[in-house]
Amino acid sequence: MSSGAREREKVFVEHCKGANGLDKVVLREVRGSSAEVYLYGGQVTSWKNEYGEELLFVSSKATFKSPKAIRGGIPICFPQFGSHGSLEQHGFARNRFWSIDHDPPPFPTNSGNKAFIDLILKPSEEDSKIWSHRYEFRLRVTLGPGGDLMLTSRIRNTNTDGKSFTFTFAYHTYLFVTDISEVRVEGLETLDYLDNLKGRERFTEQGDAITFESEVDKIYLSTPTKIAILDHERKRTFVLRKDGLPDAVVWNPWDKKAKAISDFGDDEYKHMLCVEAACVEKPITLKPGEEWRGRQELSAVPSSYCSGQLDPRKVLLQGG
Repeated sequence: MSSGAREREKVFVEHCKGANGLDKVVLREVRGSSAEVYLYGGQVTSWKNEYGEELLFVSSKATFKSPKAIRGGIPICFPQFGSHGSLEQHGFARNRFWSIDHDPPPFPTNSGNKAFIDLILKPSEEDSKIWSHRYEFRLRVTLGPGGDLMLTSRIRNTNTDGKSFTFTFAYHTYLFVTDISEVRVEGLETLDYLDNLKGRERFTEQGDAITFESEVDKIYLSTPTKIAILDHERKRTFVLRKDGLPDAVVWNPWDKKAKAISDFGDDEYKHMLCVEAACVEKPITLKPGEEWRGRQELSAVPSSYCSGQLDPRKVLLQGG
């Protein structure tokens, strides 16, 4: 590669050091949007629009230090979501060191995006003791020219003993919101959900849109491929599109639980909301050689639903 080409590449993809000297990759697009990805956890920790405004929440108390997961951004829950299974909470992918994948298998759709990074996670000997399966987890993080953030996961069973394995999964996305009491989520109304605050009992969502006035920890089932999160105060709408991930987890710890979480500020619950593309209710099973793919795309668009400039339902109904 010529030095000129190398410099151009560096504009879009920069390898550098982050908190506590951890390796990170900064993705930049020409209009000014950016994203940061730590190799620790394969975790996106920042996503900024062209004005430099942060769109993801990371706690001021987040520990960028193994073995604790980074509190905020987009932690990856694999091979177990939550505490429902034999592994640690949310599995181990989020507190392992991932590697740059220099030779990923081709993507069927490579639309000329230049700001992307390919990471890979394979089991260590230590991991094999707690989850005795061989796999390759490939993650591509892409920042689109318009500032959209795309995460594509490809998980392959590489067992040589003929054994299948089963897993659950989530992109545990922490969105930054101005004031949680002024936020609403559109696209999940009338759906069934499992309430984690009531022993995963099943309920049906009532009402027009989801708003927040107390702790919420719900797994919505058979959700649409598009969900809108409206930040009324900031006049911003996040649009989450997903593929291969039928469930959507919605979480905010509220005041009491926030105080009990050591790496989370007491009042930070007011400025975050987790809306997570997930596959929890019906775990995925892969036979040796089989591959699963799960994709999430986030975009942020200006909105003013109170004045009718942008009807959130239109956002949900638009194609793409």
